[in-house]
Amino acid sequence: MSDDTARPDEADLVLGGNAVAGALSSVFGADLTGVPGRCAHCGAVAMVAELRAYVRAPGSVLRCPSCGGVILRIVETAEATYVDARGASYLRFDRR
Repeated sequence: MSDDTARPDEADLVLGGNAVAGALSSVFGADLTGVPGRCAHCGAVAMVAELRAYVRAPGSVLRCPSCGGVILRIVETAEATYVDARGASYLRFDRR
């Protein structure tokens, strides 16, 4: 039996962290794409814009570009936006 349904390649499903810039900006009141964070899984440091974003689900998942560990989860509902950042050891916000 042949499967004529085209399945997207994983690369087609992955976007950069910029894909969730609007959602994060609405929660934090600032552009987070240039904010560095450390992965709680492997210790790698990457800017939010460098994280791998998966957005084809009810929420968005941002993964570490080094190890693939989940750094952030974002779910928007009619009542609230939920941000789960337990995969980040830290997000660093420079003082101005």
